[in-house]
Amino acid sequence: MLQALVSAARRFFEDVNRSLTVDHWPQRERRAGVVPPVAPDYQSLKRVVLTDGVGRTLFEEYAGHRLSAKGEDETGWLLLGLREEAQAVVLATLPAGAEHDAGVGHVEFNSRGQALASRIVRQVDRRLTILGVVHTHPGTLRHPSDGDYRGDSVWVGQLRGGEGIFGIGTADTTRTNGTPFARQPKPNVQCLGELCLSWYALRQGDRKYRPLPVELTLGPDLARPLHSVWPMLEAHADRLDRLYRQQARVTFETVAGKRGPALAVSIALSEPGQNIRVLLEGKEVEYYLVRGGEPLRADPHEERVDRGVYLLLAELAAQVD
Repeated sequence: MLQALVSAARRFFEDVNRSLTVDHWPQRERRAGVVPPVAPDYQSLKRVVLTDGVGRTLFEEYAGHRLSAKGEDETGWLLLGLREEAQAVVLATLPAGAEHDAGVGHVEFNSRGQALASRIVRQVDRRLTILGVVHTHPGTLRHPSDGDYRGDSVWVGQLRGGEGIFGIGTADTTRTNGTPFARQPKPNVQCLGELCLSWYALRQGDRKYRPLPVELTLGPDLARPLHSVWPMLEAHADRLDRLYRQQARVTFETVAGKRGPALAVSIALSEPGQNIRVLLEGKEVEYYLVRGGEPLRADPHEERVDRGVYLLLAELAAQVD
């Protein structure tokens, strides 16, 4: 998991840091005398705040995982949100992935899918950053292990404030209280039925984790719509990420496809009201040229998304007198 987390964090922060440096403060704001935002004075975290949407995602997907064929294996989520001076607010969860590697004692995230997903989620709010991870343990070990520490202590320095949030999921069938709502037996522990999430913080240079109080607030899981199209997102992650970096105006959204949820990619053209739209559903890739809101089916005969888009752009360029 360490290599995947470091890779995801590195790719994410390269993108984020470019957008946050003072040198990239928009010229119009400089001319207007607008002062760039002052960097927060990060303190040790006093609490982690989850939106109710994030809480539902973690418990529902953990429960679903336990009922699956790989229910004995570990699983996990990358957490995105806002890092404030003394607290962090978790606003999005990125799953370990359809192609992740896991067993009863480890889980390795698919960093390619998570790096692309972080770009997509940040379309909603550019302030979002990586806060930490949640992963599950077999049995009832509610504290991060020595192996967790060896990995986590390496990459927390890349996080804002040099500190990360770590949730440990466990299941204990002997301790279910039979209630249909969550309870909080300790400030850093949430339980729903047999499932528990225990929250910790680790700061760069710390020798051990410390329990981190957890609170809930109203709000969505901004990444939840992506969970339904995650296999498609992972399958095309490298090419979509390349397309995003090479083209100035690329947007993503989840839409209703012919047989279920689909991932739509739009590339704006120079002509107003025109764009190329790519629809990914299952193993199918469909291309459209949209003019004035009307889609016209195009067929570049290419399953590789980036190549298909550039073939269409070349064809459009050839039509210009």
